[in-house]
Amino acid sequence: MSIAWPLPAAGDVVWCRFPHLPGRYPGPKPRPALVLEVTEREDGAEVKVVYGTSQKVDRLSAGEFAITRMGHAAAYKAAGLSFDTKFDFRRTVALPWNDSFFAVPPGAPHGQRPQLGALHASMMRAAAAAHAVASAP
Repeated sequence: MSIAWPLPAAGDVVWCRFPHLPGRYPGPKPRPALVLEVTEREDGAEVKVVYGTSQKVDRLSAGEFAITRMGHAAAYKAAGLSFDTKFDFRRTVALPWNDSFFAVPPGAPHGQRPQLGALHASMMRAAAAAHAVASAP
């Protein structure tokens, strides 16, 4: 279903029902996802997102970076996270910008839209490095 939410921007952290890949069906629970790219189409917008998880944040693999409350306090706050979270650039997917895949997060920190927060400037280098590793042939 199409909604009237404003489009996110690259670098936003959104509340997303990330699908179990390679499927294209919404996942069972919403989680943080990092917006990589937004494409407007005639039939609606498509948002490319990076998978976020609070599991095993202390163990990073190639293509991952973490935002932690203790290690990156300003970035953690800016992202609007509730738990230490790692983002895995090896798990990205383009999804339609609709309420099947995106939801307003608990507490609605940015009003009635799916945004949790945004990637803090201090995390840009870590995110770019993880993206480069995951994108390498």
